[in-house]
Amino acid sequence: MPGSLAGLFRRNSTGDIPSLGLSERNFRKLCQLIHSESGIKMSDAKRLMLEGRLQKRMRELGYGSHDQYCTYLFSKEGWREELVPLIDRVTTNKTEFFREPRQFDYLQSEVLPELLGDRVRPKIHFWSAGCSSGEEPYTLAMVLEEFKGRYNGGSFTYEILATDLSTRVLEAARQAVYPHERVTPVPVQLRRKYLLRGKDGKKDMVRVVSELRKKILFQRLNFMENFNLRQLYEVIFCRNVTIYFDRDTRNRLMKKFLRQ
Repeated sequence: MPGSLAGLFRRNSTGDIPSLGLSERNFRKLCQLIHSESGIKMSDAKRLMLEGRLQKRMRELGYGSHDQYCTYLFSKEGWREELVPLIDRVTTNKTEFFREPRQFDYLQSEVLPELLGDRVRPKIHFWSAGCSSGEEPYTLAMVLEEFKGRYNGGSFTYEILATDLSTRVLEAARQAVYPHERVTPVPVQLRRKYLLRGKDGKKDMVRVVSELRKKILFQRLNFMENFNLRQLYEVIFCRNVTIYFDRDTRNRLMKKFLRQ
């Protein structure tokens, strides 16, 4: 086999037929790294998915094989420069506006009335933990604005912290620009109040109004770190994130949430 192609192949379990992909050793090293840094458990069944997600990043860096990429990743420079881009590639960021709407109904019917009680002009702190591209915290802001309009003349304020591990989705969340089909779960009356339609070449896009964007602070946070946020939160949303974690990781994270 020509030397220029040799790095693209590995032997299969019989040692006879070459095939594309990660070596067993590097696959195991990646699984361990991803689990320790993000909490995500990578099973053997996800091997092809992992190889596929790394392909684009490899092309960006000019590497011809997964094993060449791993050599760089586990070097001193790679560990410093590539860890965040790697985690960006392997995290799953499925989300949508008003996803599982019963939680927002419960927030309005039970949680907010209990929190507010008879206090005058209280401030409530919310945390969207695992906010992905922003649909959840923006949904939360819409719900809170609507509730304010119905509650005692709107005499309360709120702040929303929205965090995610992926820098890629956080940047999209800050921009708050979405294809029109992505906002179809938003009720029509709320779309009219809180979404701006694009002009000219952006007619198929919408953007969340600045009044809501200003209510939300986006920042990167790794659940696997021993984070200690300055603010305590009355309400924490963490939906469909821990399904990728094993039980021990979930239990440790719940204890961290309780401290906040």
